[in-house]
Amino acid sequence: MKLIAGNLLVLLVALQYKLWIAPDGLREVWRIEHEIREQQAENRQLEERNRTLAAEVQDLKKGRTALEERARTDLGMIGGDETFFQVGPRASGPAERSTTGSASPDDASRVRAAAR
Repeated sequence: MKLIAGNLLVLLVALQYKLWIAPDGLREVWRIEHEIREQQAENRQLEERNRTLAAEVQDLKKGRTALEERARTDLGMIGGDETFFQVGPRASGPAERSTTGSASPDDASRVRAAAR
């Protein structure tokens, strides 16, 4: 009887070792489950990005407003009925202007750019 109980105890310890400590035990299962959760979160982010890009592609194919916006922001283009104004740094105070007697070259270039 003691021999059977001893064998059962050894078998139980061996099974517990395999379950908890062995490289392919529960620790490995928990690690893989954690990796699966991380991958699913990344997949959700990528799916959202893909939906956004697909909507942008549809806007560019069908709508003119998205195309115009892209031309303005990325290429710096303006429409035919629009006026371009370039705003430079703030000019010096009135006391400094009166001593120079004339406008600076930067002021003239800003006026020319605004007139175009």
